[in-house]
Amino acid sequence: MEAVLSSYLAHLAVERGLAANTLASYRRDLRRYVEHLKARGRVTFGEVGEADVLAFLTALREGDGDHPALVAGSAARAVSAVRGLHRFALREGVTGHDPAHEVRPPRQLRRLPKAIGVAEVERLIAASGPDGAPLTLRNRALLELLYGTGARISEAVGLALDDLEDDQVRLRGKGGRTRVVPVGRFARQALDAYLVRARPSLLGHGRGTPAVFLNARGGRLTRQGAWEVLQAAAERACLEGISPHVLRHSFATHLLDGGADVRVVQELLGHASVTTTQVYTLVTVDKLREVYAAAHPRARQ
Repeated sequence: MEAVLSSYLAHLAVERGLAANTLASYRRDLRRYVEHLKARGRVTFGEVGEADVLAFLTALREGDGDHPALVAGSAARAVSAVRGLHRFALREGVTGHDPAHEVRPPRQLRRLPKAIGVAEVERLIAASGPDGAPLTLRNRALLELLYGTGARISEAVGLALDDLEDDQVRLRGKGGRTRVVPVGRFARQALDAYLVRARPSLLGHGRGTPAVFLNARGGRLTRQGAWEVLQAAAERACLEGISPHVLRHSFATHLLDGGADVRVVQELLGHASVTTTQVYTLVTVDKLREVYAAAHPRARQ
């Protein structure tokens, strides 16, 4: 079983190109699964039955002496990893059956993405820092870009100067997928101000880098550094629960509120499937209710 597991993890890393963090999660979940099978006396995957997989799911949800109980989302991820492992074993001819085929991951409660209003976004961006300071110009450009393009924080800090093209930006997303996203007037102006008035002075503190966003030492701004920029601005603006993904959610929600087609938003966000984007349409139900209440003659009672 260890040999099959190693082959599957190598397959995920090389052929599927999974991110390092995702691969680490799969490795952790599947090693726990193999230990579970060994404790039940299974030596090969050919001996594993559906009852073994179901027992693992139960152990995930209930916990044991060595592991705490997992919430539905974490358990679902582990079961998905197990299902993938058994599909791989069947496809490679290691076994003649797939005992996990009928085992479904636990259903998760759908949590709506958090989005803040346009006025709150403006407060956040206005709290970038002291006027005119190089780092303030950088911070404002970063926040404008995150909200104006829906970029993930890793995509923003990964930007190089060659990725900026007039009124659009090239973002490199998950799975190595690249997309081109328009840059609005406010984000473009903030970027221009930073690139002309602040970046050269920051660059002088370092050894030279093509990165768009630099830290105070002239090197590439890290994800942690960008997170700290956002948190500091949120604190100054007296906003709670703000994260880079909140700006991404707000970008998508405000586009849909403005009448954008969900498939256009899908392309802008870099989602592989439109079903991932459709969760944002649930956020705009409140907007539909407001319009209905204001416009329908039988709604005003």
